[in-house]
Amino acid sequence: MTTIHDVVLALDNLSGGRVNRSVPENPFSIWKDSGIHGKRVLESPGLVWGNPTRPVKKLAVAMTVSEHDIELAAATGVDAIVAHHPIADAASSGGVTLKNYLNLSGLAVLELHEAFHGLHPGIAFLHGHQVRYADIHYGGVEGNVLFVGTVFPEIKELGDILHRLDSFMGLEEEKELLKMEQEIRGSSSAIEASLVTQGRIVLGSRESTVKHVLHIFPHTGFSSDHLRQAKEQFPETDTVLASISRVRDDSELVREAKRMGLQFVIGNCHVLEILENGLPLAYALEKLLPDVEVVVFRERVTSIPVREMGGERIKEYAEKMAENYLVKKVNV
Repeated sequence: MTTIHDVVLALDNLSGGRVNRSVPENPFSIWKDSGIHGKRVLESPGLVWGNPTRPVKKLAVAMTVSEHDIELAAATGVDAIVAHHPIADAASSGGVTLKNYLNLSGLAVLELHEAFHGLHPGIAFLHGHQVRYADIHYGGVEGNVLFVGTVFPEIKELGDILHRLDSFMGLEEEKELLKMEQEIRGSSSAIEASLVTQGRIVLGSRESTVKHVLHIFPHTGFSSDHLRQAKEQFPETDTVLASISRVRDDSELVREAKRMGLQFVIGNCHVLEILENGLPLAYALEKLLPDVEVVVFRERVTSIPVREMGGERIKEYAEKMAENYLVKKVNV
């Protein structure tokens, strides 16, 4: 019989001992604080909530736990969710006390995040390069990941990177799904996150040659100072490759890259990390816990104009609630 404790041991196994330690001694147990009042959170690799002796027959791997994941798990017989991102009380459960929400269905939750970073070269592989230097706290900033890589022989131009990503991520399938959804909903304006955030070239062209890349993740705190430092360390660099998070065309990172004569390409967005990191984690857990059914919770986020959202009855309901109870309060 597999238990929650066995899941913890499996995570410790695949992470090379980054999980099964007491919190004060674990360097991967990190406070994350952006300075926004009251939003500080502690990353605790391993079991966040749940009974370690409880049996596990079905396990879900998710990127970011929300009330959607909790409700889906409860409705489909999932015993535990392993999340990549840190879990925060209330923020991960619809604004209510997390342990109360989880206890309703006897659900355990575990997390990894920084304890998972750097365990496999998959993100670099998907973006078409071989890592020859890696730092998961570049410049002394926890979680600030930098990969320095040389592109694979088949990657000659920047366009080859984008073509490779489209193929691995199955974006043609996502386009077909969106097309069907637009037809069913009668909303030609509906859009989907993975398609509108797909890779693009900011500096250079699809025909621009590429060989040496600085692969950065801007949301982790990678700054223009870090970019200058990395270019000095690796002067052969010709291209900045940014993934997970996006950057604006007028951002300081792009301006600095342009000043240094570097090309700049944006790869996969955060929406696709469930495939980059979540899927390898799910496969590993399936191998380490052969008696457990493993599923993947994937978010699909769409944007629909307000007047095209829902059927006629729910539209009438929304109009009535807004007009009779919400708008009138503004006019009092």
